[in-house]
Amino acid sequence: MAIRRGGDVSREQEIAAGLAEVEARIARACRAAGRERGEVTLVAVTKTYPSSDIRILARLGVRDIGENRDQEASVKARECADLPLTWHFVGQLQTNKVRSVAGYAHLVHSVDRSRLVQALSRAAERAGREVGCLVQVALDDDPARGGARPVDVPRLADEIAGSPGLRLAGVMAVAPLGEEPGKAFARLAELARAVQASHPGATIVSAGMSGDLDEAIAHGATHVRVGTALLGPRKLFVR
Repeated sequence: MAIRRGGDVSREQEIAAGLAEVEARIARACRAAGRERGEVTLVAVTKTYPSSDIRILARLGVRDIGENRDQEASVKARECADLPLTWHFVGQLQTNKVRSVAGYAHLVHSVDRSRLVQALSRAAERAGREVGCLVQVALDDDPARGGARPVDVPRLADEIAGSPGLRLAGVMAVAPLGEEPGKAFARLAELARAVQASHPGATIVSAGMSGDLDEAIAHGATHVRVGTALLGPRKLFVR
């Protein structure tokens, strides 16, 4: 069923329809891969959507919320502090935003360099929190687009695991443009297994978005990051 937008359909009905469609896709992908639905966590990426949408998602049972800009995320985390949510920071993170992000994020998906590890560790300790970290991998081997080169992933994983205030949780990647997602996610799966061999607790594989979540699940993704397919066309966040 296509998502109905506008007209006399309420925002809650729109989001419920989007959630039903995304859940059906995840369930089909899990069946095709011989996996249980419970093995995959849906992270609702709410970039540019208002806090009111997050409250609707929470009422519908979604508990994992992803944001990629601290300017938005910090505001929404405060506005939704009464909700039982897990906050995922999924965007590129600059060191000057680390102190703020460490105050609310439970999991940072985009850790890709030593300087960021060190800054996050100091900020987490200062905040008295443990922050989960994923090593972001540049599957096209081009760190200029964000992510560590595959050859650098084991070293960075060791560094996170040894840093106070941080917990190595796994790996994350975005499929490169122009490449078949399945091939890219297969490489990520190999890296994930290598990291887990040294760090058994690093079980998260964050991969797949609205357009390629099916391929990501087929290759072992434990977390899929979905925005547009869940919430519709992006809105302008104004504060």
